[in-house]
Amino acid sequence: MRLLLFVLILAICVSGGILDTKFGQKIKGVVDKIKTKLNSTALIAIREKIHALKEKVKAKLTLSPERKAILAELLKQIASIKKDHILPKGDSIEEINGNNKIGELLYQGDIVLTNEQADEIVQDAEDDGGNRTKRQAFRDQNYPRTLWSNGVNYFFDPSASPAVRSVFTKGARLWMKDTCIDFRENREAPDRIRVFKEDGCWSFVGRLGKQQDLSLGDGCESPDWVDQFTKQTPATNENYGIPYDYGNIMHYGANSASYNGRPTMIPNDPKYVETLGSPIISFYELLMINQHYGCMKRCDPNSSAKCAMGGFPHPRDCSRCICPSGYGGRLCNERPSGCGQVYQASAQYQTLTDEVGNRNAGQRPREDMDMCHYWITAPAGARIEVKLVGFPKGLAVDGCQYAGVEIKTHADQRLTGYRFCAPEDAGVTLVSKHNIVPIITYNRLYATKTVIQYRIVSGGQPMPQPKPNPNCVDNQQ
Repeated sequence: MRLLLFVLILAICVSGGILDTKFGQKIKGVVDKIKTKLNSTALIAIREKIHALKEKVKAKLTLSPERKAILAELLKQIASIKKDHILPKGDSIEEINGNNKIGELLYQGDIVLTNEQADEIVQDAEDDGGNRTKRQAFRDQNYPRTLWSNGVNYFFDPSASPAVRSVFTKGARLWMKDTCIDFRENREAPDRIRVFKEDGCWSFVGRLGKQQDLSLGDGCESPDWVDQFTKQTPATNENYGIPYDYGNIMHYGANSASYNGRPTMIPNDPKYVETLGSPIISFYELLMINQHYGCMKRCDPNSSAKCAMGGFPHPRDCSRCICPSGYGGRLCNERPSGCGQVYQASAQYQTLTDEVGNRNAGQRPREDMDMCHYWITAPAGARIEVKLVGFPKGLAVDGCQYAGVEIKTHADQRLTGYRFCAPEDAGVTLVSKHNIVPIITYNRLYATKTVIQYRIVSGGQPMPQPKPNPNCVDNQQ
């Protein structure tokens, strides 16, 4: 359904004669500029193809009474959080492209489609989705020709600023670090990506052959947004049997494309609403990309590392593992090194107070994220209750892009945990499925202080809260 939602949004700008308005003339100017830059892509023709689906898409997006009732209940469970804005250009790709008036012309707000890809989207809608399922790795009839099988070649256009060059290089290194995919700066390669500065943040999908463009305009100089250039269209995705993870870096934020500030998508588990739009590559994305590119075949299962917690052997060094977030060591059976600590829970509440970041950093986001990893442990078979007591104001954006706390209480520890980054989250209480709860705090702005309470609970349910003593001041015991 996300596919159809964004198809509808894309169609809106050409309906009702909007290009004849003053605002439309601004968009038309951008269209003409993009057509010059992307003369290999018939943007107007593609837009008309998708516009023809408008009424069909509207019908698909109409909720049944049962679904409306479910949505109403989910909305009741979502805390009313005052959204913050950190960067003037925007805090997400969609916001940046929207401010540049380019988002209306791009599929899902940041993808330039070829005619062939647009035809597949149209066919998907005409077939009512057919037997397609939720998928996340680009795999159409041209697979594996769309892979960068010999590595990704790129070069920087003279328009690319030092900041653009820096964050693109860091983003490339992040993908290289935990996959078998190599990135090389080579402007002479037959197939290559030109990284340049144009209006907005956008790219093509997969490898098209010869030279293709990737734009990192004003506001796009952020490592977490550079990582997203691997986004794929759901019409040609394959998930390799991997569960849906709300913490995927390819996922859009809960308020993406909203015109009134209200959520445009609600997770079935409402506690994940702030996680949508993550700035951090998820474990399942790494697993998927490694499978998609055949990296897993490099390690013999008989002689490779035996990884705990669902980790898998590293394709560049089969004697060590790539681990889910919150786990480290060669075999994923240790707390990640660096900032953080292991705490032992008891039947009584204990308090974890964490401060991460740089108090003197100011309002300009850093390229690198500071992280601390904690483990709350209990005896085998016990469960742990974790309550968020406090988080500072001013950082509540989709995906907790700049700072937040991740709490992992799921049965599947490979999934991204719940992330929180708003003072309104105080009081949220979670109960673990295991006797270890990884807690990750992170920050790339100024310093943030997170306060958490934890204790062992029996039966897997939160213990009843003590009633306030009326004889105490402010009802505090």
